[in-house]
Amino acid sequence: MDMALASKASPPPWNATAAEQPIPKRDKAAANDSTYLNPQAHDSVLGIILGGGAGTRLYPLTKKRAKPAVPLGANYRLIDIPVSNCLNSNISKIYVLTQFNSASLNRHLSRAYGSNIGGYKNEGFVEVLAAQQSPDNPNWFQGTADAVRQYLWLFEEHNVMEFLILAGDHLYRMDYEKFIQAHRETNADITVAALPMDEKRATAFGLMKIDEEGRIIEFAEKPKGEQLKAMMVDTTILGLDDVRAKEMPYIASMGIYVFSKDVMLQLLREQFPEANDFGSEVIPGATSIGKRVQAYLYDGYWEDIGTIAAFYNANLGITKKPIPDFSFYDRFAPIYTQPRHLPPSKVLDADVTDSVIGEGCVIKNCKINHSVVGLRSCISEGAIIEDSLLMGADYYEKLIKNSLPKKVAFLLVLGKIHASGEQSLTRMLELETMLRYSMLTMFKKLQWRQTGTSSKVELSQ
Repeated sequence: MDMALASKASPPPWNATAAEQPIPKRDKAAANDSTYLNPQAHDSVLGIILGGGAGTRLYPLTKKRAKPAVPLGANYRLIDIPVSNCLNSNISKIYVLTQFNSASLNRHLSRAYGSNIGGYKNEGFVEVLAAQQSPDNPNWFQGTADAVRQYLWLFEEHNVMEFLILAGDHLYRMDYEKFIQAHRETNADITVAALPMDEKRATAFGLMKIDEEGRIIEFAEKPKGEQLKAMMVDTTILGLDDVRAKEMPYIASMGIYVFSKDVMLQLLREQFPEANDFGSEVIPGATSIGKRVQAYLYDGYWEDIGTIAAFYNANLGITKKPIPDFSFYDRFAPIYTQPRHLPPSKVLDADVTDSVIGEGCVIKNCKINHSVVGLRSCISEGAIIEDSLLMGADYYEKLIKNSLPKKVAFLLVLGKIHASGEQSLTRMLELETMLRYSMLTMFKKLQWRQTGTSSKVELSQ
C-alpha cells in the first residue's frame, strides 16, 4: 500500500524510529480532522528544508555541527522535526540544503531516512544538497533565497505544483496539508505561515499587516513604539476567536512558506535575481509588485531554536506538568529519528522526578530533577542534577576510563556535579568541553609514556 494513502497512525516503512505512545485526549480531534488534497501532497509538493547559517548564537553547540543537527529531547535532532512534519503530511520528496559543519547532519539524515520512503513504489526521498562552487556560480550560499536559487535547476525538474520552504531549526508540530490547502483555496502565489503575538513578544519578530481577506499588505522588522501599534491587525480574519484576538493583535512570520512553482522560478530568476533572503527581500518584493501573498494562521506551540536560552527552554519545556510545551507522544503525528539499537535505560537506586531520560543511559544512586538526560549518559553515585540539560554522548567512554591509571579514573568517577539553572548552561558546556579535551590529552600523553607511541583518539561530535 502506498504510504501516502496509508493511515497516519501506521508505522513508518523506512528505517526511522518514532516515539509512539497513547495520544493525549486534547490531540485526538485534531488528528482525526484529515485533509485531502487534490492532487495529493506526495505527488504535488516538494519539501525544501534550509539547514541554516553558521549558528553563532548557539555556540559552542554549533562548534562541530550544524544547527539542525543539535540534539533535542534526549533522543532526537532538530532536523527530525521538519522532516517528520513533512512525512506526517504525506510529503515524501524532501531536500535539505546544508553549508556549515554539515557532516554530522548528513550522517544522521542518511541513517534515519536513507531508504524506502514513499511506500512500495519507493518514490520518496530525503536528500542532502550541500553548498558547492560551480563554473556558473563560484559563491557559497548567500542566504535562504540564494540557496534555493542555486538549486532551482534541480527543483524545477520535479513535476509538482508547490515548493514548501521550511527552516531546520524550529520546534513545532504542523499539518502542512492544511497549509497547502489554504494556499490553493485562496489562489495565492505565496502563503506565509503566521504566528499570533502579544505586544510583549511582537517587538522581537518581523511583523505583517493583512487586509480583510488575509492578504499581506505590509511588513515591519522588529517594530517599536508607534510603528508597532501601526502593525496591529484583526486576527479574527485568520480564525482566532474574539478573546484570543484581543490578547494577540499582531502576526509574525514563522519563516515557513508555500510558493507556487512557476512563481518561485519567476521571482528568483527574473524579478529578484540578486535577492538573497526570503523574509526581508523576496516576500516584501513580491507584495510590492502585486503578487498575491496570503497569511496562514498557526496557533500552536512554536519555538525558534536560535539561542542558548531558547535551546535550553525548549528542551526543559518537554518536562512540564501536566502538559508539556511540545509532546513527542502523539501517535498520529510521531517524530521519527535514527534507529540506534540502544538498550533500555537502567536506573539503580536513583531519585528521578519530572525528567526525560534518553535511550541507553545508566543512572546509579543519584538525584535528577526537572532535567533532560541525553542518550548514553552515565551518571554515577552522588551526582545531583537539577533544571539541567545533558546532551548525551555518541559512544560509551568506558574503554577510555579503564585505560587510565587508577588515580585519574578515581577523579572521573568520584566527582559530584551539581548543575543547576539556565544561567550556568553556557559555562557548563564550556567546562564539559574543557574536561573532555583535557582528559583525552592526558590519556594520550600517558599512553605514549607507557607504549612509546601515540594513538589517535577521535572526539565526539
